[in-house]
Amino acid sequence: MRYEQSIISILNGLDQETRESIGMDTIVIEAGALSKAASYIAKHFSSVMIVVDDNTYRVAGKQLEQLLAEQQVDRVNTVFITPNHVGDVVADEQSLVELMLAAKQRQPDVLVAVGSGTIHDITRMVGYTLELPFISIPTAPSVDGFNSKGAPIILRGEKKTIVSIGPNAVFADLHILKSAPRELIAAGFGDILGKYTSLFDWTFGRITNEEPYMEQAYIITKQALNRCVGAVELIEQGEEQGIASLMSGLIESGIAMLIFGKSHPASGAEHHVSHYWEMDFIKKGKRQLLHGAKVGVSCTMIAELYHQLSAEDFGLQPDVRESVRNHWQVIKRGINDIPTANELRALLAKVGGPATIEQLGIAKELAEQALREAHRVRPERYTLLHAYNTAR
Repeated sequence: MRYEQSIISILNGLDQETRESIGMDTIVIEAGALSKAASYIAKHFSSVMIVVDDNTYRVAGKQLEQLLAEQQVDRVNTVFITPNHVGDVVADEQSLVELMLAAKQRQPDVLVAVGSGTIHDITRMVGYTLELPFISIPTAPSVDGFNSKGAPIILRGEKKTIVSIGPNAVFADLHILKSAPRELIAAGFGDILGKYTSLFDWTFGRITNEEPYMEQAYIITKQALNRCVGAVELIEQGEEQGIASLMSGLIESGIAMLIFGKSHPASGAEHHVSHYWEMDFIKKGKRQLLHGAKVGVSCTMIAELYHQLSAEDFGLQPDVRESVRNHWQVIKRGINDIPTANELRALLAKVGGPATIEQLGIAKELAEQALREAHRVRPERYTLLHAYNTAR
């Protein structure tokens, strides 16, 4: 059964120029999609480099090697990205150079990212640098960046999102995705829940700071969010339809970012808090937490703060920006559309993910510090968190 009809409908609704700018010619979300990936690769490329880590090789990389051999693709090389000193595979300078050198030596026609978000970020950045296309094969429905052009890279301990390239094609095999660890599925759901606050912050920045906006990208993201929340029972049960809905929603979120050209639809203050935590962990040499798990919990914190600011009529205080004060009633209505922190925590708990900073493993001091300082992660984005901190 095919599940990407909503994505195909979105793509068909785009004008030709926008479709060409996205660059994807194939999206497959179905059981057995890995076989179709092998057929697609064999048809279009003669020299292939598969990018994996130890886990994703076991889950899908080895099988892809065998399928490509059956397709008589002779030049196949597999590169294992080396974990750092605490055992994490990280999209940093060392990982980028590791893959870049392997690609320069083997001269592939295409890079194939087999894994979750980090493997994709490394692959897309190297593909962009070496002018090589890449194919996306997700091994878990864990993030919304599989088909994004943005590559979040750690440079000298700081997280920078660099606009690079999206994949030529995405093959999401439901046999593989259904078998993903529960915490990875919950992380994907957490990344989706973050759209409640990212969409609010995008609207906030639009009306108070004249930030760029695209109604079509907003609608695509909102519909993906609503569909995933509506499928929460199926996601909790690990049903194929639920996992397909989650994967489709994550890809649709990526499409919204692609057509808009920036990450506003899917990344607001909740992502800035998550990135702040990540950089703190890197500086302290601690093992990383799952991106979507951090986004889900940070979304609950941002929702709680925003509802508090609404109740206190923050926007009517004399030291806030005039543009915030002038639009405060509209802003309050937007905050009312965000579920409460307790409602968000209940959804996260339902799919088996962490719902509080304690369950996630974030110290209270770091959480409070992030609420004061995370707006500096993307200072050009005017979120309500930014307004809150710069008005005090």
